[in-house]
Amino acid sequence: MSGASSSSQSPGEFRRPVHATVWDDRPDSAEGAPGWPVVLVHSILTWGTDPRYGFAAQRPLAARRRLLLMDRRGYGRSPDIARSDWAVDAEDIVGLLGTGAHLVGHAYGGVGALAAAVRRPDLVRSLTLIQPGALRPARQHPVVAQALARARAATAALPPDLTPAEFLRGATESVGMETPEATPERLRAAATTMAELPCWDADIDLDPLARAAFPKLLVSGDWEGAPEPYRTYAGLPLIACAEEIARATGAAHLVVPGYYPHTQQPERLNAALEELWDAADQG
Repeated sequence: MSGASSSSQSPGEFRRPVHATVWDDRPDSAEGAPGWPVVLVHSILTWGTDPRYGFAAQRPLAARRRLLLMDRRGYGRSPDIARSDWAVDAEDIVGLLGTGAHLVGHAYGGVGALAAAVRRPDLVRSLTLIQPGALRPARQHPVVAQALARARAATAALPPDLTPAEFLRGATESVGMETPEATPERLRAAATTMAELPCWDADIDLDPLARAAFPKLLVSGDWEGAPEPYRTYAGLPLIACAEEIARATGAAHLVVPGYYPHTQQPERLNAALEELWDAADQG
């Protein structure tokens, strides 16, 4: 079974306000075999199956497990929302966890995943956060304090008549990155990103995660090879944030080359995910 949407599932399986693409490439004989499913939650400017920023490179993991690639509200094939919100994402994620699942979140999606795991730790079999965008836990770090100040100022200074195409170009060119093609899907994602509640100021209590029995993994790039503005303004604060969340929650911290671990280092990340999931299911 592959590429199925929430609307094509059996009655009652997905009574959710968001779309989830289901990848399950196991042979028929493996259906019903041990192994919890996996929910993956994407970041800004993207959607679940997007090859550029999403989780397309994690498709090989569907050979052994059922993957649910969530489209956050306003992204991909999920319905529009006036203002995307990591706390609303957390509610949607809890709904997708069903009776239990492994949970993976990237950047903004990592903040929603973090909040969902705090809210319903009983449904989480393992938690992997790839460069989560919640900066407040590390706000005492000088690099993070500067990043928070910049982010707050930049958000306040957004022109009210800014178009999604202009936002997409500015969000990438300003840090030395190539601007993606302005397809309708990408422009819709940009419009949603423009209006969403900032995740970097999310105030999430990490104590419940520190007490949670399920395994936790933080994943960071080393940001070598990234354009210097991107490394300075995004990479260094994200590394400091991941280090602090790992320390506060007792999570392992995996650092891989580059700055987009799941797209630039998919084989390494996928191997780490399989190892984590297998250990959690056997434990």
